[in-house]
Amino acid sequence: MSRTVYLDNNATTAVAPEVLEAMLPFFCDQYGNPSSMHSFGGQVGRAVENARASVAGLLGADPSEIIFTSCGSEADNHAILGAVEAMGPQTVVITSRVEHPAVLEPCRILRERGHKVLPIGVDGVGQLDLQELAAALMEPGPKFVSIMWANNETGVVFPLQEVARMVKAADGVLHTDAVQAIGKLDVDLSRLPVDLLALSGHKIHAPKGVGALYVRRGTRLNSFLHGGHQERGRRAGTENVPGIVGLGAAAALAREELGAESRRQAELRDRLEEGLLRTCPDTRINGDRRQRLPNTTNISFEFIEGEAILYHLSDAGVCASSGSACTSGTLEPSHVIRAMGVPFTAVHGSIRFSLSRYNTAADIDRVLEVMPGIVNKLRALSPFVK
Repeated sequence: MSRTVYLDNNATTAVAPEVLEAMLPFFCDQYGNPSSMHSFGGQVGRAVENARASVAGLLGADPSEIIFTSCGSEADNHAILGAVEAMGPQTVVITSRVEHPAVLEPCRILRERGHKVLPIGVDGVGQLDLQELAAALMEPGPKFVSIMWANNETGVVFPLQEVARMVKAADGVLHTDAVQAIGKLDVDLSRLPVDLLALSGHKIHAPKGVGALYVRRGTRLNSFLHGGHQERGRRAGTENVPGIVGLGAAAALAREELGAESRRQAELRDRLEEGLLRTCPDTRINGDRRQRLPNTTNISFEFIEGEAILYHLSDAGVCASSGSACTSGTLEPSHVIRAMGVPFTAVHGSIRFSLSRYNTAADIDRVLEVMPGIVNKLRALSPFVK
């Protein structure tokens, strides 16, 4: 094929031309340090603040509540470790079993430091067990809760409004990993009492190497990097100006086209699902089909290995994933799919397809053209198929 069919947009997205155009001057022409006192640096500093305002606008936040980071993982780590450190050693940490590793690993570190860490389960469609959350919030001591907004593997959207209500009733602090939600769901933090929120640029057509952490005014948060006054003293280090400008441009683009683009991608996703369920027997959709991202589907093809499917798809010019890009080096089945109780015959054959603004109906048709042959070929070799 002359064109790669890229359906792995939850892993990363292409930089939008509008974003690249906004960034280019800050590589060569406007190269001043935004912290410098001279006007040459000052104009660069203004570009950083314009980007901050753009990101804040996408979130329904105040620009002063935005910290620029190097990525979503840094934002998650800063939020979790910085907030719990500020809250004290008796803090109870509550999270879900299906979080991204950028949340699970800091929580593991906190457990090793002596904090009680309570992982909340999910049901068969990947929805958060709110009764289990309610029980965890009864624990004595300060509570820090980290619950993702939307799952990166299944696209399942958690009821964050209800989660926030429960956490605030328990006088807890709430962090959400919103890396997959931003640019796909309507986010308005002026109406949702989230204290900390992480996002990543390269999931919304900005470059890799830039992200942001929202910190609600009044939230206690220890600094993560030390050695400079940047980001109002909350994150030391000279700013990645081209990346920040790109993130600002991407945020403006996402805000402009959110509704229409979400509907278009949902139609393509549904077309893909319907076609695969029709042409590939013993296939199931993983996750809540009512409360999910518009661009994501996770499908299990029973009796075969997901890695083998991905190799054959790649040979056909199609890019997909078997889960989080941050755990793709392991052959272990997805912790998200296992937490949902997906049967053994299907758990290893789970594939994630995730769309973006650049996917077309022709992309979907290409997958539907090649997938039945791949599945039939692999099942013919499977020892589990009689």
